[in-house]
Amino acid sequence: MKSAAVPVWDALVRSLHWLLAAAVAAAWITGHWFHPLHHALGYGAAAIVAVRIPWGVWGSRHARFADFVHGPRATWRYARALMRGQAPRHLGHNPLGGWMIVALLVCVALTSLTGFLYTTDWLWGYAWLEALHAALAWLLATLVAGHLCGVLAMSRVEGENLVAGMWTGRKRRCNPPE
Repeated sequence: MKSAAVPVWDALVRSLHWLLAAAVAAAWITGHWFHPLHHALGYGAAAIVAVRIPWGVWGSRHARFADFVHGPRATWRYARALMRGQAPRHLGHNPLGGWMIVALLVCVALTSLTGFLYTTDWLWGYAWLEALHAALAWLLATLVAGHLCGVLAMSRVEGENLVAGMWTGRKRRCNPPE
């Protein structure tokens, strides 16, 4: 018997998620060819992170970092349980997913910051800054790939389409409910 779907992710979290995904993908595509658009997309990504961070502190229950960012011990326990096939299901993000969100937000913020700094008179033309921006962009691409693999893997493990959940904001209720 299927459990009833319950609201998990609010409209702002879902909107910011998909807008950030689109901004990052478009910024990656426009990186070397369409600089004005690339810059605008980078500023847009930074603005999305700037909205998501306070929402992660004061937002709805499952939007809050406190709901899904766990300490190292709890995260390691979860990872070991996952490897044994005994990980508890989380209605919101699991501890590994929580840290991935933090890593993605930090990486987007730093990539946007280094991109902005490279356009200033103060730091224009510095090779180290361009290299740092490129390295962060590649790190971000790697994190995105890891995020997508994690979503697909956990969708399979939990028997639930997590992508659909991020569109609708609803997931199957945990048994027993959280």
